[in-house]
Parts: sequence; C-alpha cells; structure tokens
Amino acid sequence: MAGRGDPPEGTPEGFPGGGEDEYRSVVFDEEFVRAARLQESSARERLEGHAQAVRSLPSRERRSGPRQAGLLVLLVLLAFGTAVYLGIRNPYLPPADQRAEPLRTTVVPLAPRNPVPGGEPARLFARSPAAHHRAGAAGIDLPVTGRTPHFAESQVVTALAIAKDYLVASSLEPGVLSGATVRPPRLLLDPDQWEQFDRSVEAPADDGRHALAAWLVRFDPRRVALAAPEVRVRGALRFEEVGPDTLDVTADHTYTYALRPATGNAGPAAASLFTVHRAMRFRFDREDLRTHRTELLISTVEAGPQACGPDATGSLRPLLAGAEAPGAGEGPAVTDPYATARPAAPPLCGALAPNAQPSP
Repeated sequence: MAGRGDPPEGTPEGFPGGGEDEYRSVVFDEEFVRAARLQESSARERLEGHAQAVRSLPSRERRSGPRQAGLLVLLVLLAFGTAVYLGIRNPYLPPADQRAEPLRTTVVPLAPRNPVPGGEPARLFARSPAAHHRAGAAGIDLPVTGRTPHFAESQVVTALAIAKDYLVASSLEPGVLSGATVRPPRLLLDPDQWEQFDRSVEAPADDGRHALAAWLVRFDPRRVALAAPEVRVRGALRFEEVGPDTLDVTADHTYTYALRPATGNAGPAAASLFTVHRAMRFRFDREDLRTHRTELLISTVEAGPQACGPDATGSLRPLLAGAEAPGAGEGPAVTDPYATARPAAPPLCGALAPNAQPSP
C-alpha cells in the first residue's frame, strides 16, 4: 500500500523522490522575488475586490527609462561641446583658402656689340660657355632635400618636382618654343593665375604683369626655327619655408638654344646661339602640392642676342648669324646671362657680354 503522504498510485514514474525534489535546489531569495515580473495580490487586496490574483510589476528597464534618456542627452551634449572646443583650440586646422598673387615680370633684351657668330650647332656649343652644360631636362638638377619645420621631406621633393616640370614645359617643350601651344605650362599654374596668363598670351604688355616671355620661352615660327633639337641647360633649384603653410622654390637657370632662319636655304653653318637666363620664384601651399600645381611669383628674364628696340614681352626676337644690333656700342654696361645667382636688378636693355658668345 502507499503511505499516507504518497499519491494513491505511488511516486510518479521517472521522478524519484517526488515532485518536491525537483525544486529543492531553487532558492527563492529576496533578490529573486524582487525581480519577479508577476506578484500575487495580498489577501486584503483580494477581499477589497481585486479580480486578478496576480498583477504585473513594472520592469526595471521601464522604471529606469527616463534616467537613461537623460544620461544619453547629457553624453551627446558633452561630446558636442568637446568637439567645438577642440575645433576652436586646434592649431592644425587647414588654413583659409587664399588667392594666388599676380606674377611680377621683368624682361630684358641683351643686344650684342658685335655681329652674331654663326656656324654649325655642335661647333658653336663647343666654343661657348655652354660647352659643358647638360642637354634638356637633365640640366635641371634637384638639390639635396630635407624636411622643414612644417613640411615633410616628401612634400619638399614634390614642390621641387613641380617647379622642374614647369621649367621643362615652359623652356624645353618644342610645341611651346614654336608657339604651337601654351597648354603644358598653363596646366601647372594655380587656376587663380590663368586669367593673367591668358591675357599675357593674347595681348602681351610691358607693364610688369603681362610679359609672355616671363611665363615661357617662345620664338616667332615665321622667323626662327631650332637648328638642333637639344637645348643646353645649367642652373640650380633652392627651397625655403616662408610660413607654416607656405613653401617657396627659386630657380636660376641659363638655357642656350641653337637657332637658324625659318625660311630660305640656310644650311647648318647658318646657325647661331641664343641664350635665355631665367630667375623665377615659385610658391606652394598644401593644396598646390596635392593638386600638382604652382603659383609663379616673380620671373626675371634676360635674353640675347636681340635688339633693344623691338618689344620683347611677347615672342622673343633673336638676332641670327651675322646680324648686328643698331646702336649696340652705345648701350649700357654688359650683362652676362651665364652669370647666375646674382642680384636681379636689370636695366630696360642690356649689352650682351662678348664672352657670352661663341669664340671665333
């Protein structure tokens, strides 16, 4: 028989020890009770007419909802205030965009005091100060570089490379020399200078701002042609930081061209040399370095042999083999275009130093 405390059929099969053993390990402590979502109504509440024996308690998440919302708003306001404070105090904010300065130009023709020597290009080069100058872009060497207080070495190298690209595009590009195009140097300029550049191309003027010869080297293709493809070049590039966001590069180079008449049956012996000394100052900000462009600040050009009379602000007007400059013997002190790295304070017209010409 079953005992008094056992069910009539005995202990249910599969539950040794009865149903009470199933819950012996569960401890209904105070924290468990407080966390319960359902709570039994008290005897008084049931006697007073409450229909439900149990009621739902508001969850802890609901009770803490307004508090969490307030903390979230506070954190957002704190983050916003911190961002504004750092934005005001941050010394490395990008500088305000500034327009490029207009180019200041000076072009000085150098008149020969004697007839222009002629001959074959190779022989003329060998007898001139350009005998040991390198040909083309190889003559525009990049200096040893390093970082500056606010520019990394890679940024300095980029500035020097852009300056060299401009010198090659404006002094050595055959299409630019012949007047067929001005696109290569123009694309390397800050867009703020395009209007000044375009006006210098379309209407060059001796006003210190719009001399085409200060932007690029161009010969009148109706009068002059290259007698040899190579151009001899010598000079130097230098860099300096002029502000936390500004880097300047100076270029001082002499270019020697072998020219001949564009028309007629002039043979190779009718060639002559023409020398252009360009002293230029380039400016770069961080945006220029990023977009591979430059601002051209100052350009001083001395070029000869050419006469002092004709306007030299547009296409250069070389005197070719055997030509003489009118009144050259009465000109000012001689100027040597091969003497680079000297102060640029030229007169309106100079006399070409005799030693700048090929020797007899």
